[in-house]
Amino acid sequence: MRVVMLAPFGIRPKGTLAARMLPLAQALVRSGHRVVIVAPPVHNPDDAATCVEYEGVPVIHTAVPAALGAVQQTLALLQETLRQRPDVVHLFKPKGYAGLAALALRHLRPAPPLVVDTDDWEGSGGWNDLLPYPSAAKRLFAWQERDLLRRADAITVASRTLETLVWSMGIAPERVFYLPNGVRTSILNTQRSAFNPQRPTFNLLLYTRFWELDVCEIVAALVGVAVRCPTVRLIVAGKGERGEENELLQLVQRAGLAPIVDYRGWLTPNRIPETLAEADIALMPMRDTLINRARGLAKLLELMGAGLPIVASRVGQATEYLEHGISGWLVPPGNPGALAEAVLQLIGDANLRQRLGDGARCVAMRYSWNTLASIAEHAYMRAVQRRSLDSGDL
Repeated sequence: MRVVMLAPFGIRPKGTLAARMLPLAQALVRSGHRVVIVAPPVHNPDDAATCVEYEGVPVIHTAVPAALGAVQQTLALLQETLRQRPDVVHLFKPKGYAGLAALALRHLRPAPPLVVDTDDWEGSGGWNDLLPYPSAAKRLFAWQERDLLRRADAITVASRTLETLVWSMGIAPERVFYLPNGVRTSILNTQRSAFNPQRPTFNLLLYTRFWELDVCEIVAALVGVAVRCPTVRLIVAGKGERGEENELLQLVQRAGLAPIVDYRGWLTPNRIPETLAEADIALMPMRDTLINRARGLAKLLELMGAGLPIVASRVGQATEYLEHGISGWLVPPGNPGALAEAVLQLIGDANLRQRLGDGARCVAMRYSWNTLASIAEHAYMRAVQRRSLDSGDL
């Protein structure tokens, strides 16, 4: 099958392509399909008008428009998609230029089958509330999200919450395919060194984008842990959308915790496995919000794949991936005392840490991209069948 994946932005620096779209495409290629990713050079103009192949998957970035930006960019995506003569088009994120190109495709006769992927909630309660988009863009994105999902021949969703939200739009469940995020082989192959009692520190890891959590909760919990375990150290990997990491660093400075916080910023993919290998316990605290409930939690799956014992908030996909006491330790959101107590319990129980880490890795292995690719294949077959019925071919 010839598949064109329409991307919302380029392969750098955002994570959607690298964490979800590209590994799925590569798994489909390994299954014998031909997959091409077409992306606008949003956020990465240096990649404009280029084609780079990543393990069998060409990623084509369209040119930077000279004028009439939105119209020209949409047309460029549309033309490149049609040039590939796809059997099915898979749109990732129902918004932006790619969303407009997908809408234009629906008006062609014959229209190629359209599958829409949603891995976040974009409208009210989602990214529209988090990022400072212009009001016109927020209205457009909210409309695109609902309109394109309804128009799609099939839909892939990254979380159970998104599945429910899509059903609530009146979309038939048989058109909706639960396609969670997967785990990269490099993460599953991570070899963590066992905790050495002679090592001067006990390492906690916070692998985050910051906007999903309350930094005050982190600092309060860290105070509680450090009082009872002076050798604890917090490794922080990640960078906020709007500099939220600076608030964390200021708070730990005021709390006198700066010497035990190792902030590493945004990590390139090749540095992630080695950072995970340093950790003894991973933290995944989250606010209980719609956007957090809807997320696919790719970072949580990475932590699980590395075999880390994880303390996570009982929010959204965390309850889907982690079974309390078996493959993770779940705590109420917004409760720094519960977070600190859970961490201290794991610090004091090496057998529990080992059991949770082994359980997490065992669950993560079920989420290999080679396994998940079959779900996308079923979505494509459903889309082709529905498009054929609508066009009267069957």
